[in-house]
Amino acid sequence: MKRAKGYFIVFEGGEGSGKSTQIERAARYLKQKGFQVLVLREPGGTRISEAIRNLILNRSFREMTPETELLLYLASRAQVIREKIVPALRQGKVVICDRFEDSTLAYQGFGRNISLRVIETVSRRLVRGSLIPDLTVLLDISPRHGIQRGGRIDRMERQSLSFHQRVRRGYLVLARRQPKRYAVIDARQDQNTVARKIKERLNRVFGV
Repeated sequence: MKRAKGYFIVFEGGEGSGKSTQIERAARYLKQKGFQVLVLREPGGTRISEAIRNLILNRSFREMTPETELLLYLASRAQVIREKIVPALRQGKVVICDRFEDSTLAYQGFGRNISLRVIETVSRRLVRGSLIPDLTVLLDISPRHGIQRGGRIDRMERQSLSFHQRVRRGYLVLARRQPKRYAVIDARQDQNTVARKIKERLNRVFGV
């Protein structure tokens, strides 16, 4: 896929990291600066992707294999990229997405122990192409604190503590590999402090 005209911002983090709140604040801030903003979530964002989301997060599907889980996430992402993300970027909009490929690397790669090389290869060739976020905001929080904040509602949230610890380690590994793209922010801080630090990084991306 060719580089689009807009900007692609992704928020990542474990359960209870406060992504939804900070995405809302970031979107409002950018709209005040005059940008057209589209907010999406993964899995989800389209009719098909939302149906896939319901499958993935359904607590009753305990027998779902890691491979099935991975393919469902990739299918949802392929749909939202082509139906929503790429068209919006070509129109010059700012797309803010709650999770993207790094979630799959962290959860299914580090968490489920599926080969990172396999995930990255399939993703690049069949799903995202050359689409890479301009900025990835990682709201970092320990799984113990995050689960206490967010509860254990859906199938992914109800995974073991050791699973969520592997996911967090995975995110931090990914951030160290790509420090220019990542902004790692301590999500234990108060919401205003977190929002201020996010704004500082957004200003650097947009030059405002």
